Amino acid sequence: MNKVEFRFYEELNDFVPKSKKRTWFIYNFKGKPTVKDAIEAIGIPHVEVDLILVNNISVPFSYKLKNNDRISVYPVFESIDITSVTQLRAKPLRKIKFILDVHFGKLSKYLRLLGFDCFYINDIDDNEIINIAIKEKRIILTRDKGLLKNMNVTHGYWVRSQDSIEQLKEIVKRFHLDSLIKPFYRCIVCNGIIEKASKEKIISELQPNTIKYYDDFYKCSLCGKIYWKGSHYEKMKQFVDKIINLPEF
Repeated sequence: MNKVEFRFYEELNDFVPKSKKRTWFIYNFKGKPTVKDAIEAIGIPHVEVDLILVNNISVPFSYKLKNNDRISVYPVFESIDITSVTQLRAKPLRKIKFILDVHFGKLSKYLRLLGFDCFYINDIDDNEIINIAIKEKRIILTRDKGLLKNMNVTHGYWVRSQDSIEQLKEIVKRFHLDSLIKPFYRCIVCNGIIEKASKEKIISELQPNTIKYYDDFYKCSLCGKIYWKGSHYEKMKQFVDKIINLPEF
């Protein structure tokens, strides 16, 4: 039986038992497993990892463990380019786009409200999520660790919270999105872009009281949903302001 020492940093500790958090621990192995195999056997999806140092040297996932290796594992630096020191990924995704699993309907609306490109369908399966993520260069958001362990997944994040508002705060902080927030830019229903609309051109689609009290309108370029700054707008604006002004920013 051979052994190596592992230490996981920052939020990677969310995946390991209390006795192994933020400390060095022994991992025993037989044969010639890769460092990726070992990391996922411990319980951490490979997409959560962006830098692996074995004896202080950066290695790829394919590196095969050797007896007495000392291995440091760091989380994804999605907003920082560390291509000069890591061998795991060519580069982080500079244009932030998400694809959400079927349990994140509310989260998708909240992220769209802040202006972020979110692909969401409530009956999509895991294989479709992975294929779309790869094709459109999207970050997978999920609470399914198994999905993120799929070898074809390149960018993904395991959402810790189970509350939709807390999930939103978590994503904004995790991906440093505060400077990229663009409220009311996307349709919360379909993810389309919202554009200024002429009242005269859409008047047949409006209710009498809406016509009477409002003059400025906006329309989704994709699904045609119409928006205006009524009482619902003020409530959403207050919600957005709370997210933007999180004390950690």
